Amino acid sequence: MIKYFGSSFLVAGVGLALAQLIGGFQALWIAFVLSILEVSLSFDNAVVNAQVLKDMDAVWRHRFITWGMAIAVFGMRMVFPLVIVSIALGINPLASFMLALNDPEQYSHALESVHTAVMGFGQSFLMMVALKFFIDDEKEIHWLKKVEMKLTFLGKIEAVQIALALFISLLTTKIISYTTSDIDATSFLVASIWGLITFVLVDGMEAFIGIEEGEITSNMVRSGLSAFIYLEVLDASFSFDGVLGALALTNNIFIMAIGLGIGAMFVRSLTLLSVDKGTIDQYRYLEHGAFWAIFGLAVIMNVNTFYEISETVTGLIGAIFIGASLISSYKEQKAIMV
Repeated sequence: MIKYFGSSFLVAGVGLALAQLIGGFQALWIAFVLSILEVSLSFDNAVVNAQVLKDMDAVWRHRFITWGMAIAVFGMRMVFPLVIVSIALGINPLASFMLALNDPEQYSHALESVHTAVMGFGQSFLMMVALKFFIDDEKEIHWLKKVEMKLTFLGKIEAVQIALALFISLLTTKIISYTTSDIDATSFLVASIWGLITFVLVDGMEAFIGIEEGEITSNMVRSGLSAFIYLEVLDASFSFDGVLGALALTNNIFIMAIGLGIGAMFVRSLTLLSVDKGTIDQYRYLEHGAFWAIFGLAVIMNVNTFYEISETVTGLIGAIFIGASLISSYKEQKAIMV
């Protein structure tokens, strides 16, 4: 276990020590709670990551662990919120950083002001991730059979996933226009469309990266790069909820980055453990549970635009789907052995 979680515990120790230096025991406690929040919200992310990583070559897997970790911790948990505030206020990222240092209240308000747009992008991307898995006419293994078999049948219709994702976004946009404002509704719809465009481009990355077909090395680079980009965008979509949820506990960007970064590190460790131990293959419905959890998170992101749902509920929904799929997998495995 040290092989997988040793670096995570090391980062956690250093991070919590830094939090203590920055703001005393209260900051340390907040960072610890944020790390737990991140793991609970992103456990399903670890399962999906493992599914992608098991088909990646060793070079790109190593890059995901190293480069990807830097992007996840420093980029998505610290730099990305600064960029969002920069866009929201029309200021440069350096000014956004200074605002976070000197006026954290205004910084958090600015971040919250684009909550609807951020949720729109995230729900659209994650909805497509889930729908692509379930709406596939070649899919043969089903966990929640009555529902999943019907979704599989829909896979016979060309691009039906995009149609469903757009319909859900339009429905949410209509609700937002009635409950909040037309401005929020418009920003949600535009962000949702960008989330859909991003998914289509990232999902099809392998097809248009400019390397000739037929070369083994080139194919490995193409698939490795496209999978790497897919995983990073997926991680970004998962991180939205954690970053915005963290504002309920602190508006200190350093404490936020430390807490969420520690959680992201443990999610990476869980991912590697799942890949090496073949957890996805051993528990045949675990992947299904993870994608249902992703679908649940996408739905919650939609609802969060007009009705607040606590992070506790969000985390519990993911845990319930993952736990139930593990139990179902264990029961089936046991029945086969008998």
